[in-house]
Amino acid sequence: MERLMKTVCTPWIHTHYRYMCVFCLSMQIVWGLDQVTLLNPPEEPLPGHLLEVLYSCDEPATVQLKCIVSFDTGITSTFLLRQWSCVPGDPNIRTVELNLPDWLVYQADGIVPDTQWVLRCLLLASLRYNGFDGSERSVAAHDVATLQPKPFFNRPVKQHQLCIAWSAQVMKLTQTQKQCPLEQETVHLLSSIYASTGEKFGITKTLEPYSSELLEYLRVKVISFPWCMFSIWIFVTRHCQTNMCGVFHHIDSDNNYATPTLFLTKSGQLHIQMNGASEESSAFLSPFKVPLSEWCQIRVMLQGRMVIVSMVCIDKEQRTVRSIERMLSHIVVLDDTEGYFVIGGGKYIKGVEGYYGPVVYYRNRISPDSTSDVVIPDVLRTVNLTGWLQTCQAFHMEMIVKLSGYSLKAKQATDSQTCFDVFHEWMLQDRLPSQSQCGLWEATVPQRRQAARLAKLLAFKHGERRVSLSAVGRALYSLSLHKLDRAGSDEVVSRILPLLLQAGCLDDNRALHMSSVLYSAGLGVKKQPSKAWLLALLAAQKDDRLALLHLGHLHHQGLHGLPTDPDLAYAYYANIAQQTTLDRHNPTPEQTFVEAVYLNNDEVLNLQTNEDHHIFQWLKLQARRGAAEAEQAIARMLFWGQQGVSPNIQKAVRHYERGAVRWQDPVSMYDYGIVLLQVRITSDGHGVEKDIPKAVTFLKKAMEQGFVPAINALAWYYEQFEQDYKQAVQLWEKADHLKSPDAALNLGVVYSQGLYPGKAADQFIAYQYYLKSAERGHIRGAILLADIWTTGISGRVNRRPSDAVLWVKWAAEHNGYLGSILRKALDSYLKSDMFSSLLYYLMAAESGYTAAQFNVAFLCEQNAFGFLDPAFASNCMWRYYNLTIQSQDPDTYAVIRMGDLLYEGQGDRQKDLLSAAEMYTRAALRNEPQGWYNLGVLAEEGFRLPLPLLAELGLSELYLAENSLLLSALYKRCRDSEDTDSYLPCSLALFNVYLQSLQKDYSAAIKFSTAVAVVAAPTIFLIILGVIRRHAPSLN
Repeated sequence: MERLMKTVCTPWIHTHYRYMCVFCLSMQIVWGLDQVTLLNPPEEPLPGHLLEVLYSCDEPATVQLKCIVSFDTGITSTFLLRQWSCVPGDPNIRTVELNLPDWLVYQADGIVPDTQWVLRCLLLASLRYNGFDGSERSVAAHDVATLQPKPFFNRPVKQHQLCIAWSAQVMKLTQTQKQCPLEQETVHLLSSIYASTGEKFGITKTLEPYSSELLEYLRVKVISFPWCMFSIWIFVTRHCQTNMCGVFHHIDSDNNYATPTLFLTKSGQLHIQMNGASEESSAFLSPFKVPLSEWCQIRVMLQGRMVIVSMVCIDKEQRTVRSIERMLSHIVVLDDTEGYFVIGGGKYIKGVEGYYGPVVYYRNRISPDSTSDVVIPDVLRTVNLTGWLQTCQAFHMEMIVKLSGYSLKAKQATDSQTCFDVFHEWMLQDRLPSQSQCGLWEATVPQRRQAARLAKLLAFKHGERRVSLSAVGRALYSLSLHKLDRAGSDEVVSRILPLLLQAGCLDDNRALHMSSVLYSAGLGVKKQPSKAWLLALLAAQKDDRLALLHLGHLHHQGLHGLPTDPDLAYAYYANIAQQTTLDRHNPTPEQTFVEAVYLNNDEVLNLQTNEDHHIFQWLKLQARRGAAEAEQAIARMLFWGQQGVSPNIQKAVRHYERGAVRWQDPVSMYDYGIVLLQVRITSDGHGVEKDIPKAVTFLKKAMEQGFVPAINALAWYYEQFEQDYKQAVQLWEKADHLKSPDAALNLGVVYSQGLYPGKAADQFIAYQYYLKSAERGHIRGAILLADIWTTGISGRVNRRPSDAVLWVKWAAEHNGYLGSILRKALDSYLKSDMFSSLLYYLMAAESGYTAAQFNVAFLCEQNAFGFLDPAFASNCMWRYYNLTIQSQDPDTYAVIRMGDLLYEGQGDRQKDLLSAAEMYTRAALRNEPQGWYNLGVLAEEGFRLPLPLLAELGLSELYLAENSLLLSALYKRCRDSEDTDSYLPCSLALFNVYLQSLQKDYSAAIKFSTAVAVVAAPTIFLIILGVIRRHAPSLN
């Protein structure tokens, strides 16, 4: 039996051995011995570098050496440096001189041309075979080296030949004659409109010296004899409540008023002040007054010692012109590059209540336009502020008449229920009509019928008490919200918007802001950016927090056609940021802690609770059992209104007290001590009485347990109540060493005010402490830091307006009233009220809050139950995902979705694969596997990823490699990310790349093996069948 098995098996083994040999031979043919290697590439572009290249080939081929350069504009250029033939045989080494372009190696000098900024330079060596028709086939082998370009001024200067061509000399002379830079001779200090609340907030501007030596020489020469003009448009809604308000003023480097200074007095007159040399100054009042509710242009012209102040006011078609001239007894000094200019209020004076229009400064001339030629600027005409106010005034008069009439009717109805004598009753019967009838004053247009009904309802409800217009406005706003909540879709917005506008006209700022949001977003109404801007200006001028935030966002980003102006954005953000610090010290039920909840984050959504929710009840149970962390969590939720819990300060204080007294928890001791130090009982019953000795006791206990904030709080106690600055600064220094943000802030304040024992005031040291406090997350520290960056410290700290606005924006977005809107939006979403959720999120999104912008886009993308018009939903996704990705730290989901929208090109938008690739790259750089995967999909579909993007991803060496190598690298990074959910799809994509690569590279061998298998299969089958038959009897 053994001999029989051997004779049967031997032919089978020999046959398969022969097949294996053929397969291995085919693999060797396919693999080949083609190679090319850069042996000593330089690290940077060098002149005349001797480069060694190792190469070999199986058949005659061509070796090419190329330089690939990518510029900051996104353009990529390829330059052929050298090429030579390759003959089959042993590997060879060739030494070539690397002749790179001069503009890549040397400084520009007129002969060597200047170029765009070079981001990256690649050196590519490739081995190519020629086709039968002379064309090039695919690359058989390649090698890539990265050269890091030197900065421009670090490059060597090329030593040219002594005798250069005449044409080169002319070219050099021509290129050195550069165009003169644009000079700021006419400076537009303000190009749009600023809504001033009459507080110490304004627009800060600084000017730089001229670049032209001649202009700068002339400017310096006339500092003591200025010849210039300032043009200021202003709309005053209310005269100053203090002695003077700031219109426009100049502060020098010593923080003193400088030329010119323009104030508005309590009586409405202009106060003009000019400064001279040796601390001389002169001031005078204008004989005319600035009228209310009219746009007026104020001109201040300086002609040496002569000062001319003129005012042109325009009301409809009526024009009023006033002017005054004054010859000063001393010279006037104006150095416009020293210090800074302020439009409106500043550190030392409040601003005017009203609006500022365009402000223009003619630095070295006086405008030739006369007062008779003055016209209202286009930006003021577009907004049409006077038109709105006149319409509202007519509506006010109508509602006053109606309220008076209904109040009289209500009084008569009350009197009819009172017992009078017979004579009084006879008099009433004689004077009043026998049948009730409507007076002419009760007639109203259909659009105002709801307002009239509410006025009547309120008048009869309050009886003899007078009903204000603002009460009717609040009722209209509440009615509008009620109708919107019941609607559930955007179809009714156009019918409810008139109610909101009427409520806004009756001084309800919330209605103004909501109307502005609807016009800005185009939700249910036609999008009207100019009207949205008008309504936002009206609400912001009345100090509405969300409207201030909205306008700050518009001017920070330059949206809706408005100019980007960080100084104007700062004025709005600084206002609400300052209010945020005050609001946090005076918590009310209308405020809620700001929480950035993203609707695609199920984990965070599941943590939302309320006092009846099982999570809150479980925390209460744990707190009763002695879990200090649970006690802290409940107290924090109740005090600040976090995670869906309504604010209740008294309940929060009871939890703080239990954690401090019963559980001896240092965190609760600190919180309870702070409450006892700062919070007073209020008229509405919120808060708790002060108890300073008790507070100090708990703070000391918390400090003994090493709780750092308690150290700072005790220092604050010694400073505020004991005036012991020595003890206070010792504790603050200790807390600052332990990274306390409050301690750094307080030390900054002490240094700024000169209260540090034994040390003089030092604004620069104060600035350093403010910077530390802000970086540690302190809101007031951020505000004080931004305040310094707005003006700078002469000789120590440069002005940084763009950074300043980011800090106050961050502080402003912690406002509790914004948190309340976000909480309403989230509660509506959890109740599946998608339209109300979208409406509230829109109010926060139009204020620039990133999480709200994301949630608006997410709701529009989901469009549950079809509550939105499809066209609006599509545009909504584009707009708000686009706004989301412009934030400093956007959610990666938004980046991916924006890339998908660019890839798909929905609606009338074209596909933009390059922008989509940029979005996916941003996501991939944040280790988002979906970004890597989508880049792989783009590459598989034939899109060539640009070199700059590959350089960002660290894959620049694969720019000219086979597509399979790039795909493998992308899918590997996708697979190896920390997201376990992405492992399987990324692995399958990678496996597919391997299969395609195998099929492409070994197609010849596979075809040959398949053919052999097809031929040999019948023979092998018969042999195996015979073996089985012969073995069957032996087995029996």
